[in-house]
Amino acid sequence: MRVKVWGARGSVPSPGPETVRYGGNTSCVEIILSDGTELALDAGTGIRSMGLALSENDSRINILLTHLHMDHIQGLMFFAPAFNPTSEIVIWGPEAPDASLQDRIARYISAPLSPVEVRELPCHVSFNEAPHSEWRIGSATIRAASVTHRGPTLGYRITEGDVSLCYIPDHEPALGADIERDDPEWISGFELARGATVLLHDGQYTSAEYPSRVGWGHSKLSDALAFARRVDTERLVVFHHDPLHSDDFLDDLQGSAIERWAELGGEPTQLEFAAERRELAVER
Repeated sequence: MRVKVWGARGSVPSPGPETVRYGGNTSCVEIILSDGTELALDAGTGIRSMGLALSENDSRINILLTHLHMDHIQGLMFFAPAFNPTSEIVIWGPEAPDASLQDRIARYISAPLSPVEVRELPCHVSFNEAPHSEWRIGSATIRAASVTHRGPTLGYRITEGDVSLCYIPDHEPALGADIERDDPEWISGFELARGATVLLHDGQYTSAEYPSRVGWGHSKLSDALAFARRVDTERLVVFHHDPLHSDDFLDDLQGSAIERWAELGGEPTQLEFAAERRELAVER
């Protein structure tokens, strides 16, 4: 399983000289399975660059949306394969009681927010509400589960052979729970992430920032570290960086995170902060 980060920023794109190294594009991660199957986790502004990098042979793409906040779907209208008549795009996402996934996405890809309607896209596009069970895409098993965040929100686990990647970019597992001491059944996302080879997880806020943002749906970094250690993941990639956090700030934050990770018993080389265009090999 090959992984490439195309966008690791949260909330709103933040391009500029202060964010060159970690990147300013919002959530999008590309996964290429061993059989060549293409997956995109979320469709933030990073999916634009992913689409431009795909070859014409990559005609079938599955997009797994965790939720429909703008920073996770804003790139859909700028995804080159969506305007290729030979492309087949399958979009998965959370169910909601008020409308279908297609109708909810159409609220964005329609006037006055877009010059093109969903029904006018020349590609072959279909919409599936992700089941709360396992299903197959290519050579991988996909599992989805609801996690604590505002609005219907999923985390995903992609398993191929004996390796798995768990992706929970927007998550507040400590809301109403004690991550270090509570029984696992009370901790959001625990079963989904348990024992994952690689965990990409929300770590948007510092401990100083978090008290005024409780309930916003994002983790402070210390909670992300505690969650990753509790679920016993082999490797943690901190994701969904705050748009106000510059490269230098994230460098310092990563240094303190590695120290805390080691105190919790983690191997320092198995912790990193997601950076745009970073490629990862998910292997044992």
